[in-house]
Amino acid sequence: MLSKDQRQKRIQDIIARESISTQSELVDRLRADGVAVTQATVSRDINELRLVRLPIGKGRHRYALAHVQDDRDVTEELGNLFQNFVHDIDRGENVLVINTTQGHASGVALLLDKLRRDDIVGTLAGDDTILVIARTSAEGEALMEELHELMLG
Repeated sequence: MLSKDQRQKRIQDIIARESISTQSELVDRLRADGVAVTQATVSRDINELRLVRLPIGKGRHRYALAHVQDDRDVTEELGNLFQNFVHDIDRGENVLVINTTQGHASGVALLLDKLRRDDIVGTLAGDDTILVIARTSAEGEALMEELHELMLG
C-alpha cells in the first residue's frame, strides 16, 4: 500500500505523461498500476496537489500541474485562466466571489494564492466558485476592477 505522498507522486507522474480528463480516468489508471484508491481519495489528492484542468481542444480538458516560475508567469497564466474559465466576479465589501467553469476554481485560486499579495488575505475554492477575502473594502473594490480587466484580456 502506497503512502499518501507516494500516491500523490504517482498521480503527478501519470498526469505528466498522459492525458487524463476526469477523476474516474485517474482512478482507473491508478488501479491499473495496482494502487487501491477511491474516487473520494483522488478528489482530495487533486485538490491538495492543486491540479488545474487545461483545454486540449474539442471541449476536452486534461489535468496538469500549475507550472509557474516567477511573478510574471503567474500573472500571465492567471490572465489566461480568467479569460478562458472565469464567468463572473461579484463583490460585497471586502469579499469577492469568482464563478468559474466547473472544475477550474482550484486552479484559479492556486494562482491567486501564488501572487502573495498583501491586499488578499486568502482564498477558498470549491468546484466552480472561489471566495477571495481582501484586506479592506477599498482593496476589494480595486481588486475586483483588476480581476475584471484580466477577464477581458
